[in-house]
Amino acid sequence: MSHQSTSSPLPRAVDALWERRAELSPNDAEARAVVVGAIDLLDTGKARVAQVSDGEVVVDERAKRAILLAFKVLGLARSQVGDFQHHDRLPLKTTFDGVRVVPGAIARWGSYAAPGVVLMPSFTDIGAHIGAGTMVGTWATVGSCAQIGGNVHLSGGVGIGGVLEPPNAMPVVVEDDALIGSRAMIVEGARVGRGAVVGAGTILSSTIPVIDVMTGDELARGRIPDWCVAVGGTRQKEFPGGTFGLPCVLVIKRLDPGQRHDKAALDEVLREHGADT
Repeated sequence: MSHQSTSSPLPRAVDALWERRAELSPNDAEARAVVVGAIDLLDTGKARVAQVSDGEVVVDERAKRAILLAFKVLGLARSQVGDFQHHDRLPLKTTFDGVRVVPGAIARWGSYAAPGVVLMPSFTDIGAHIGAGTMVGTWATVGSCAQIGGNVHLSGGVGIGGVLEPPNAMPVVVEDDALIGSRAMIVEGARVGRGAVVGAGTILSSTIPVIDVMTGDELARGRIPDWCVAVGGTRQKEFPGGTFGLPCVLVIKRLDPGQRHDKAALDEVLREHGADT
């Protein structure tokens, strides 16, 4: 469940610009100054698109509006990194205090990476927020406005979906201490709980059911609980044309809160169920 924030560190002028967004262009220097100032706050972590408060995701709609306005008031500009030519409205990120950025990693201005983050050759989009100590693996993608907690491991090729419109839409949230297995896809405002382990290749969207294999109960849609091991699965459903398997996510083990992710132990659990990280 998500709620719109009733307060925002971004200036109210963003809302006024949003009301007349149809008439804005890169020629509006005053509007551009307001928007650039707002995105700079996201870029330095002084503001963020969403955060978890009292167990619920709270969205700062003004932050989303500022990002969308950036595409209205910033003109296309050429830039160059080595031999690579770029032509875009958004520059690359330059604020990386305490962050390890491996050659090949791309992060757009307006995204935030806390000290201790490691960005392997990967892509991080505007509005994303990555917590301290998190590893973003090779060829992983952190989509626009995605909120990634601290001490998270995004394995190679993980796809974290992005969202910009509508401004009140909930982004993907991966909470602290989670481990997302290789090539897993977390999209459409889905949420991974604290300390959860998500098996390789798992697909979680906001509409995919999450089922406890010990009870058969559907726990939620689009949300993996805290401190558990979850893998992709199917459940059978009858259709006029026959019985077919529809995707779901299966919770195959509960972890003790605060339990460290022991790779050997996790591999044993996942192998038992024919899965992997």
